[in-house]
Amino acid sequence: LCCCEYVDRRGRRNHLAACCCDCEELDDGCDRWLTCKSLPPGALERIADTVADRLRVPWFSGAVKINLSLVPPLVLLPVFLHVAALHFLLGLIILTSLPVVVLWYYYLTHRRKERTLFFLSLGLFSLGYMYYVFLREVVPRGRVEYSQVVALTCGLILMLAALSRAKKDPGYLPIPAGNEKPSHQGLPNKSVRGSSSGPHGAASSRAVNGEAKGYCRMSAEQPEGVKKDWCTKCQLVRPARAGHCRLCGRCVRRLDHHCVWINSCVGEQNHQAFILALSFFMLTSVYGITLTLHTICRGRTPFVALLYCPGAYSDYSSALSFTCVWYCAIVTAGMGYILLIQLLNISYNVTEREARLALRDNTGRRLLGGLVIDTGHYNRGLLCNWGHFLSLGSSPPQRSAEDIV
Repeated sequence: LCCCEYVDRRGRRNHLAACCCDCEELDDGCDRWLTCKSLPPGALERIADTVADRLRVPWFSGAVKINLSLVPPLVLLPVFLHVAALHFLLGLIILTSLPVVVLWYYYLTHRRKERTLFFLSLGLFSLGYMYYVFLREVVPRGRVEYSQVVALTCGLILMLAALSRAKKDPGYLPIPAGNEKPSHQGLPNKSVRGSSSGPHGAASSRAVNGEAKGYCRMSAEQPEGVKKDWCTKCQLVRPARAGHCRLCGRCVRRLDHHCVWINSCVGEQNHQAFILALSFFMLTSVYGITLTLHTICRGRTPFVALLYCPGAYSDYSSALSFTCVWYCAIVTAGMGYILLIQLLNISYNVTEREARLALRDNTGRRLLGGLVIDTGHYNRGLLCNWGHFLSLGSSPPQRSAEDIV
């Protein structure tokens, strides 16, 4: 393939210059629109698939497809923030509508069980653009010291490093080969739930794959009533606390949830890195917000300046910085809530998936005003729970001869 050629979704060789040719779906849709006829079912999806398949850029080994979910954050976010900096009312309207649009898109993709790079690209581009505005509009004012810029940059780098680690394998269970069908021997005769089964199946006496072992001897044996179960989607026996992610299509050890912000599951292998990335993000964001408010709203504490800053819209540079501060504050509040729920769940040794299943089956206790659901299966006290979390992903300890006997 030359740089402008590609193989389309039907396996045919095409050229970028012919991107508008032979598009039967679009032609039929235009004809029906001109004649005021309704589109057949699925016509819009077929047109969208065709456009997405032909939207490519030249590359050395052939034209590369552009993921449409990457485009809106790169284009719309700077436009919206610059428009919001023109007037206070515009800023209020845009900063109020942005979270609503993001939540709407989340529920839309969640209902369709679709994976999307929209949220990951939005998060990464927001970080890069806020850092760019900070260096361009805030630092030249002379109230931010060099050491503070270095500290903010180091926090950003550490957060990206933790995010990169969180993007790696969350603890996927190996998929059996096609010619090796796992047997059901050793499983209880009771029917068990497939991909949605949680910690309430039939019981197994010992944890496997190092699941909840080793610290305070809290789970050298599985709690009563918690067992391995069979996943009908992956066709394998999964250990206790493992779950099937319907978006990734894989079973994950100690599945917590599928996070759209990293476009991956959070499980046994990357849960620590996920918490670390959230923590670094919170520290870096709050620090950057504080430095910016001290620069454009002098003589006021950050919290007061966030609510009342008389000179914020006196010039466009200050208005843009203040708008970005409010955007960062909204994102930080959302991420702070996620981090709070995660820390509470770790303190009670419960995953988000287990809490959701406990609510559905009415088997858990609501604590702290409903912020955390205690299932009662793995909670062994604050220190043991955190010790177990900090030991996630480590190699399982070898059992002694006494344990085997």
